[in-house]
Amino acid sequence: MFDHVVFGVRDYEKSKQFYLKVLQPIGIAIVSEGELGIELSSDGRSSLCIRRQPQDNPAPLHIAFLATTTEQVRLFHQIAIDLGAKDNGLPGIRPDYSSNYYAAYVIDPDGHNIEMVCHQ
Repeated sequence: MFDHVVFGVRDYEKSKQFYLKVLQPIGIAIVSEGELGIELSSDGRSSLCIRRQPQDNPAPLHIAFLATTTEQVRLFHQIAIDLGAKDNGLPGIRPDYSSNYYAAYVIDPDGHNIEMVCHQ
């Protein structure tokens, strides 16, 4: 169902250590870490991404749902727009992520970044 979940934190180092420790029982490990933050996973299929957000109110949540076809991604985007969501990225390949990363993004009614991605 989920491909990845992304959220911002005020104290990056504290949050990083917290999630590494509390998720250790399920085999969580660092996949990557960079300027934006850290990506954690226990299975290599879904990930938790923690982003540096030093302001008082961390950024809205980012949730990515996993699709099995690019048509599902296109339908997700069209239905969301029809329901009043704000476009945040038309359906298409995201070569910065990988040559097989086909995704679309919308902003939901509460300001959260909702994505659907197909890795086929």
